[in-house]
Parts: sequence; C-alpha cells; structure tokens
Amino acid sequence: QVQLVESGGGLVQAGGSLRLSCAASGRTFSSYVMAWFRQAPGKEREFVVAISWSGPNTYYADSVKGRFTISRDNAKNTVYLQMNSLKPEDTAVYYCAASTRWRLAQNDYDYWGQGTQVTVSS
Repeated sequence: QVQLVESGGGLVQAGGSLRLSCAASGRTFSSYVMAWFRQAPGKEREFVVAISWSGPNTYYADSVKGRFTISRDNAKNTVYLQMNSLKPEDTAVYYCAASTRWRLAQNDYDYWGQGTQVTVSS
C-alpha cells in the first residue's frame, strides 16, 4: 500500500510558477513509477507527466513540454512538479499517482492522491 499526499497548489497569475509536491508513505517508493495527472472543470482527467523508478526517464504530454519539469527524491519519498510559464488552461486539480509499471494510462496507476487545486488567472 502507498498513500500519496499532494501539496503546493494555489492561485497564480498567467506566466507565473508553482511547485507541486507529492509525499508517499511506505518504504518502497523507489519501486513505483510516479506520474501527475490533472482534471480541469468539465473535462476528463488527463496525463501530464511520468517519471521512472529512479528518475532517468520521463515522459511529458505535449501541452506541458518545455514548461513543466518532474523530479523525484527517493530518499525523501517525494515527487515534484515544477510548473513554469503557467497558462489559464493549466487550471485543474492535479493528482499524483503511482504504478509498478511504466505506463501512461490512468487505469494502470494503482494509487492516487487526493489532488491539489491549481488555478491560473489571466
């Protein structure tokens, strides 16, 4: 079992930055691929980015490539999402998720956090 807790969301103006964190419980954090998904109002939840078990491999959605950066610190059981050059269309609830496999589909993720709201004003 893995419990995930996100933090760092908030209200920011367009062009600004936020850093999300996701703290995981348990001693097997390095066994999991970690990802961020987001769900905007009235839309389905979508993939944002994933990072492999020890971090050398990442995969970004085209919509955030070049603006968002994912990283992880396995010693701290934490994954981060640095979001720069934020746009109003980035407004969503952001969820971190864990999977034992390198996958991009949300159905392949076994554990989810409660989500943190990110609101970008124009």
